[in-house]
Order: sequence, then structure tokens, then C-alpha cells
Amino acid sequence: MKNLIHATFILFLIITSGQSYANTSDKILIVLTSHSELGNTGKKTGFWLPELTHPYYEFTNAGFTVDVASIDGGMAPLDSKAFEEADEFHDVFLKDATLMSKVMRTIPIANINAADYQAVLFSGGSGPMWDFPNNPDINRISAAIYEMNGIVSAVCHGGAALVDIKLSNGERLIKGKSVAAFTNEEEQSLGTAEIIPFLLQDKLIERGANFIIGKPWQENVVVDGRLITGQNPASAKKVAQNIIKALEQ
Repeated sequence: MKNLIHATFILFLIITSGQSYANTSDKILIVLTSHSELGNTGKKTGFWLPELTHPYYEFTNAGFTVDVASIDGGMAPLDSKAFEEADEFHDVFLKDATLMSKVMRTIPIANINAADYQAVLFSGGSGPMWDFPNNPDINRISAAIYEMNGIVSAVCHGGAALVDIKLSNGERLIKGKSVAAFTNEEEQSLGTAEIIPFLLQDKLIERGANFIIGKPWQENVVVDGRLITGQNPASAKKVAQNIIKALEQ
């Protein structure tokens, strides 16, 4: 499977061009990790595919333009373990030249102009636990979109993006707000609680969020005004649906 994925990526890299990120209306940004190492285990990680594909196809089917960025730009590392689980969009993704190109040629987040977007969604996978927190461009883009009455959202470990965002008044974006993200129980069930830099549930609570815990691996989406968050991969589609609903109001 890994060889098939690699070959498919190379094929689409040859036959597709990079994504354009000129200013347009009705535009949403999805941000992926650029981190591929699972701590010191020697194992690989990256972004979790359904936390990209489920929102992406919800957005595009609703008529929104979607750009895909990552911390470093270029090829975003895909956690191949995602293909070990059945998913309705795996084959769709592998046949989608447009989305494949966007993943292979992600926009460096430093190049993103927040004014171009109505919403930003931080996608999960274990990788974000290393390169999302305290990232100046994540903080810049998120605060700007939020203060322009846009939507800031995250799924699963993508919630690591939220821990250091401060608004122009100096307050943390998540202070006093209800959020969902990957739970301690879910992390422990993966066997990664001692590998990741911190437990996301604990950090969000430490930063002043009201952490809403759902059942492990079951859909749990929390909407607190223009902050929309989901607990795990099962929540990705509903997060997108709530973003669409908010943007169309």
C-alpha cells in the first residue's frame, strides 16, 4: 500500500500543477502539519487523511474554494496508517488530481494572507502536536480571521493550534470558550500519551478552555460562536458542516 501511495503521488506530481491562492471570495483554508516523526520512536506520523478529506469535500460540494497550507509548505506528510482503516474517501482522494496536487504542493503558512479567507480549519494527525503550538503564523492567521468575524476551527490533534493564539486585546482565543479535541483517554488508547510533547486535553484546560469530553472515538463537535472544534476523526465531517452553516447565515 505504501508503494502504491508513493507512486500515485509521483504520478499526480508530474501531471498536475500547483494550487493557486489568489484572493477570491467564499474561501476556506485547511492547515496540515509538516511534522513526520513520532517523537523518538523511529516511527512516522503526519496528518490524518479523513481529517482533510471529509471537510474538504463538504466545503467544495457546498461551493467553497479551499486552499491547503502546511507549516513548511510543499509535500505534507501523510500518515499511511490511515489507509489501514476503511473510509469512503480514500479511493476518491487517490483519484482526485486537484486535491492530490494541493497536498503535494501545500502553501507555506508564512505566505498566507488571512484577509483572503472566511475560515481556517486545523487538521489533525499526531504531527500537529509538534509543529502547531506557538507557531507565529498560525497565531497571526487565526487571530486575524477571528477578529474579521471569520471562523477558527480544529479537528482532533489540530486543536494544538489553539493553545497559544492570542487576540489583539492580549486574551487567549480559547479563554472561557468551550472546545473539543483529542482526549487523554483516546491518546492513552493509542499508546502515545508518553510520546507526544503534552496531553492536548490538559493543555487546553490549562489555557482556560472549557473542555467538552465526548465518548471515545465517537462524533463530538462543539460550537462556541465562531470557534468550532471536533474531538476526533469521527467529528471531521460535522465540524465542516457547522462551518458551512455558520458561513451561510
